[in-house]
Amino acid sequence: MFQKSIPELARGLREGEFSSEELTRGFLDRIGRFDEKLNCVITLTDSAALEAARVADARLKNGDATLLTGIPFLHKDIFCTDGVRTSCGSRMLDNFAAPYDATVTVRLQDAGAVMLGKTNMDEFAMGSSNETSFYGPVKNPWDLQCVPGGSSGGSAAAVAARLAPLATGTDTGGSIRQPAALCGVTGIKPTYGRVSRYGMIAFASSLDQAGPFAASAQDAACMLEVMAGFDPRDSTSIDQPVDAYAGMLDADLSGLTIGLPKEYFGAGLDAGVGAAVQAAIEAYKKLGAQVKEISLPNTSLAVPAYYVVAPAECSSNLSRMDGVRFGYRCEEPKDLEDLYVRSRGEGFGDEVKRRILVGTYALSAGYYDAYYLKAQQVRRLIRDDFVQAFREVDIIMGPTTPGPAFRLGERCDDPVTMYLSDIYTIAVNLAGLPGMSIPAGMVDGLPVGLQLIGDYFAEGRLLNAAHRYQQVTDWHTRLPPGFE
Repeated sequence: MFQKSIPELARGLREGEFSSEELTRGFLDRIGRFDEKLNCVITLTDSAALEAARVADARLKNGDATLLTGIPFLHKDIFCTDGVRTSCGSRMLDNFAAPYDATVTVRLQDAGAVMLGKTNMDEFAMGSSNETSFYGPVKNPWDLQCVPGGSSGGSAAAVAARLAPLATGTDTGGSIRQPAALCGVTGIKPTYGRVSRYGMIAFASSLDQAGPFAASAQDAACMLEVMAGFDPRDSTSIDQPVDAYAGMLDADLSGLTIGLPKEYFGAGLDAGVGAAVQAAIEAYKKLGAQVKEISLPNTSLAVPAYYVVAPAECSSNLSRMDGVRFGYRCEEPKDLEDLYVRSRGEGFGDEVKRRILVGTYALSAGYYDAYYLKAQQVRRLIRDDFVQAFREVDIIMGPTTPGPAFRLGERCDDPVTMYLSDIYTIAVNLAGLPGMSIPAGMVDGLPVGLQLIGDYFAEGRLLNAAHRYQQVTDWHTRLPPGFE
């Protein structure tokens, strides 16, 4: 059952081929068998999952079911879940059980989806390899000596190994698309404001966006329909109707114009990845799409701009983690200053501390105009590049990452090289656009991701283009060796 699509699982549940409880037990069994070597799951909610599955079975029996009723999923441990530990992969929140549910959590629960547990992640979503987690690194199921990508590496690796058919993630600078590429699964970052951020613990508030992981674009469309929508509790949520993404998948691609940014195919791109991406583009030509070279001239400024904006916002957001109200608290503080210093010093990991320090400096008196304000001005130039491009093309395509998954520990002592892992994804967040990654080949036994970027609220078009490609290729159906 673990290789069935969401529509196939939903049909099996409706027709009584199997129950949600049986399905849930099957995936819990796979987690029990495989997670010890992958380290994908921080908290397993097996008892609650089985109870939710029984409730879903009752809804199915009564005819009160949605497409996701009874379907198991894993939840990135950045979404608040009432009464369940919500750690953000940090010692700071290791003992924190959220007192309420995030909007995404509520929408999935209301649809009848069954949460199996919470997935491992880079601490407070700060990382590109899932090596900054307090709970240890996640392993890539295609090669246990390699990283799965980050920060949503636990969710991506879990879906790749089919420990769950679906998982949630968040994307601040590529944290859905990059691990999706490195693990060979489908992941989509919606337009900023398309999915509510209420109850999603903030890293960088103007960049963070939630989205789904799945084996295929079809499955991702089913999940995104449930997750998306206006939320009055989130001031950045956009009040715009949600498209029926699953109903848009089969549209013909004849006449679709694909833009290929020349900046994405230059120095720094692994030759094998480049060849796989070019092969995918040829497949799109056979599907009727037209291809056009374009330019995004400010692409080279995306990484430096991002690493001013994101740390500045994280410095502000994480100031609430002080050892007073919730989370980690040092033992026997001498005074209030000692409480602050030791709680934060002991509770945060090195990468989080690094970004807090950079962000605090960028926002400090005398440096705000030189760094943060200038980065925001560059951000506007990057957005304008995309606006101009979408006057000429319908979708932008290119590699998701410069190379395939790298070895665990390979870049831990070189933050700049680690940051460049997201060179093709960061600009999409700075502009607030939707983007996704789909499997498009292999290099030395490791997956390659093809990135699709759309205009604002063009998630349906991206999912359509991804689905049509997946109808003529089988990269998304392949399982890592040992997880069949």
